Amino acid sequence: MCAASYGKEIFVLAEHRKGELRDITFEILAKGRELAHKIDATLTAILLGYNTKSFADTLRDYASKVLWVDDERVQDFNAEVYQRILSHYIKERRPILTLIGHTAFGIDLAPSLATELDIPLVTDCIGLDFENGKLFAERQMYGGKVNARVELRESPSYIVTIRQAAFKAEEVKLKGEIVKVESTLTEEIAYRRFVEYVEAAVGEVDITQADVIVAVGRGIKERENIAIVEELANSIGGVLACSRPIVDAGWLPKDRQVGSSGKTVKPKLYIAVGISGAFQHITGIKGSDTIVAINKDPNAPIFNEADYGIVGDLFKVVPTLKDKIAELKSG
Repeated sequence: MCAASYGKEIFVLAEHRKGELRDITFEILAKGRELAHKIDATLTAILLGYNTKSFADTLRDYASKVLWVDDERVQDFNAEVYQRILSHYIKERRPILTLIGHTAFGIDLAPSLATELDIPLVTDCIGLDFENGKLFAERQMYGGKVNARVELRESPSYIVTIRQAAFKAEEVKLKGEIVKVESTLTEEIAYRRFVEYVEAAVGEVDITQADVIVAVGRGIKERENIAIVEELANSIGGVLACSRPIVDAGWLPKDRQVGSSGKTVKPKLYIAVGISGAFQHITGIKGSDTIVAINKDPNAPIFNEADYGIVGDLFKVVPTLKDKIAELKSG
């Protein structure tokens, strides 16, 4: 049976932590709405939690339906418990597609869930589409050097994990239906339980909250040269950040690192100085309103993401920019 004719519902698992819905939820819902419209399916947000009515009220603006499980045993994420509940509703409702964030939560949950249900799984996707009843996904390979478009085998249902910041969240007001459903948990799971959240210490600057970020990469060559980029950041009221090689070299602390192994940022302005633009770094900046790239290599991948690009030697461009900013401020 053709996949597109089988299920007429798309599930999106809502991810929340410490009293907040996470941004990845709204990013996936945006892609889910696009796909649901294309195949004439119902977009359903799946919310597992305890005393999370406010989350359900928020999610109904972004989905046609919210299936809400209210159970103290899912107050905090536990992949084993989530799997018990999700597998029940996937078997019962048979959605054509279940979307989960490619986060620590999703990486823990999705493979085991797909194995139990014996349905195809594709992970860490940056693109997704239905064509002629078939599901195609886009993934990056060989360290981000190649984007692969893969076709999933025909199946009545699929599970896909979506990379953070792969899609842009959108503000909508759908006023969907909230349906409170039973937990389906029949026993306590004592062998695996949530203990506590351990958060990394926040440094002197929280780059995730900054409106303006100037980030430096390996193009800076030497530690002493970082000062000229920091001066540029200060001149526009921004904060200094960096790519992974700078942290690996010990030139800036880990809390300044942007990327998949660092922090995801969403400033109004992001200036990348001497950063080539590996996909690990791009993952962390996709939510930026405006991206400006400065690099002497015209073929640097960062220019594919930038709204504005300057091809030139950063040691000439950065001081010129700083002087021009000072001139504009004084005049």
